[in-house]
Amino acid sequence: MRGWERVLSVLEALWERGQVAGHGWTLDTELLPPHQQQVNALENQGLVELACREDRAELSALEERPVRWAARLTPYGHDTLTYGQSRPRAEPPPGEAAPDRQPVELIPSQVAALRVFVGLTGRLRVTPADGLAEQVRTASCDHGIKRWRLYLTPEQMESVAYGLWLHRMTGSAAEANRFGREYGVVYSPARASNNPSAGGVAARGGTGVSGRG
Repeated sequence: MRGWERVLSVLEALWERGQVAGHGWTLDTELLPPHQQQVNALENQGLVELACREDRAELSALEERPVRWAARLTPYGHDTLTYGQSRPRAEPPPGEAAPDRQPVELIPSQVAALRVFVGLTGRLRVTPADGLAEQVRTASCDHGIKRWRLYLTPEQMESVAYGLWLHRMTGSAAEANRFGREYGVVYSPARASNNPSAGGVAARGGTGVSGRG
C-alpha cells in the first residue's frame, strides 16, 4: 500500500467510526495502539484533531468511562478523504486491462469533445453508453506524448464514435476522422436509423469518413 493510500485508509477508518458514534470522535477502545500512532502522525499534517483534556472529559461523561485518547477529522482531513475517494483511478498496468476493454489513446481535443458529450447525458435522446462518463472522468494523461488513455468496452467505443460524430457535425471533423482511422469505429446515421442507441450505431472498419482529419 502506497503512502497516500495508507493515509486515506486511516482517514476513512476515523470517519466511519466517528459517524457510527454520532459525536464524530474515534475513541481509544476502537483503534489498536499502532493505529493510534498512525493517527497521531496525521495530526502534524493538519488532517486529524486529537481530543484535548476538555474534550476527553466530555467524552468520558458520555461514555461513562475514562476516555484517554480520541481523534477526529479536521475539515482538511475530511476534504482530503473526499477528494481521494473521487480522484481518477490509476490505470491498470499493461496487460491487465479487463478482457472486454480496449486501451484507447485520445488527443486532448478528442477528450474535450467527449467531456461535452457526456456532460449532456440528461439532455440527449441518444445517451452515452453506460460507464463512458466515468471513463472520461478518470482518464489518465501521458503528458510526454499528450495522450489521454481510457479502457473502453465495444459499446463505449461505439458511443465515443457517436459523440465525435456530433462534434464533427457542429464544427470539427478531425477528431472523428482520427478515431476512425486509429480504431476503425465510425458512426453512420444510416446504420443507426433502426437502432436509436449510441451503443451499436457505429460501424467497425468503416473508411468513408468525410472531412479533413
